Amino acid sequence: MFLWGIVQLTGKRVTEMGPEDVTIRMVEPRDQEAIARMWEAMSAYHTQLDSRMPRIAAGAPAAYASRLVEVRNDAQTHAFVAEVQGAVVGYVLGAIVDLTPDLFEHEDVGFIADIYVEPQHRRRGIARQLFHAICDWFAAQGVRQIEWQVAVANSDARRFWEAVGGRALTMRMRLSRLE
Repeated sequence: MFLWGIVQLTGKRVTEMGPEDVTIRMVEPRDQEAIARMWEAMSAYHTQLDSRMPRIAAGAPAAYASRLVEVRNDAQTHAFVAEVQGAVVGYVLGAIVDLTPDLFEHEDVGFIADIYVEPQHRRRGIARQLFHAICDWFAAQGVRQIEWQVAVANSDARRFWEAVGGRALTMRMRLSRLE
């Protein structure tokens, strides 16, 4: 089960707490292996939290990382990585979408598809720096609202999203197959 979060871009920032040796930069092809590893870890963690979460398919981490590198800087998609001492330790992927085409007034919304920081680098402000990097890119594209999904069972992630100003908007629910 996911909560759907939203934040409005206001230009206000929470003070950074991250270490000085963190570099936030655009994703590059050389980052594929690290992104595949992190995406696989994130997906496994979600299935560990809740067995109803989808399990990853064979080859999916490499396919995901390859797609992310392909679309990392097109007109609608952007991705950043966080480096500490030359090692990639986190990433964020965002896209500009119209979540309700043809039904409601058009409004481009920034959608954060994924954000991940390796466990040993958490609580140092790195996720917040990645979040601000993608927010800055969204703002430069004229986007005024950002949305994402967060697993209900992921209390650490929910606290992070609330700390950066996110508020629950909808809840995605699931019913297991009836036999």
